[in-house]
Amino acid sequence: MFVKTFKIKTVAIIAAASTALLCGAFAGGVAAAKTGGAKKELPIYSVERGDKKIAISFDAAWGNEQTGKLIDILSEYGVKTTFFVVGSWVDKYPESVKALDAAGHEVMNHSNTHPHLTRLDVAGIEKEINLCSAKIESITGKRPDLLRAPYGDYNDTVIKTVRRLGVYPIQWDVDSLDWKGISAEKITSRVVGGVKDGSIVLFHNGGEHTAEALPMILAELQSRGYEIVPVSQLILRENYTIDHTGRQKPEKPVNNASES
Repeated sequence: MFVKTFKIKTVAIIAAASTALLCGAFAGGVAAAKTGGAKKELPIYSVERGDKKIAISFDAAWGNEQTGKLIDILSEYGVKTTFFVVGSWVDKYPESVKALDAAGHEVMNHSNTHPHLTRLDVAGIEKEINLCSAKIESITGKRPDLLRAPYGDYNDTVIKTVRRLGVYPIQWDVDSLDWKGISAEKITSRVVGGVKDGSIVLFHNGGEHTAEALPMILAELQSRGYEIVPVSQLILRENYTIDHTGRQKPEKPVNNASES
């Protein structure tokens, strides 16, 4: 009886550990292509291209102290980028939304109230997306077609719902970790050391040392020959696949070095 019980508990422990590992990989940003034989739905983490284009992006959910400074720095380096903003942030800072749009940056969807979308049903997910998009459109005149899920948290239901609304779900493959309050030097090292062709970099508009690090990052990336573009200009719109790492790839190899 002891041997039988021991075996059952051992199997249960191994199964639980395997599940935890899978969940950890999923939450960490690189979801397995298959779990239990079912293909996972993935957002776009990066893009396979035939040129040296990359995108940097900023999530705006809480504060607003540095937004103006970020706009000035980006302008100094001739860079246009993408800000994923929360609807409640739009309510508080409509003038910043106008300023971002006027400066030529994309203002895209980061949900209306910044919930874990995985905890909502389909109707709840749709409401979060549509309310935020409507608020942005009312100010910029442009309806967002990109979404970054709050906390980077998604599942198959979230991704399928987003796509059904005609929106592209966007993740990242380089995390600056600026939200942790690490130094400008460490932020710079992480970003310039992690970027590759087709990368999408994650920043936050309220990061403590983001504005301090940004000039160093932009200067270094540009010196390496990278062209920094908004996310919408980086991704593929059709005839693509997404591999198990979330890298978007053309169905047929293309050289788009001549594309704008």
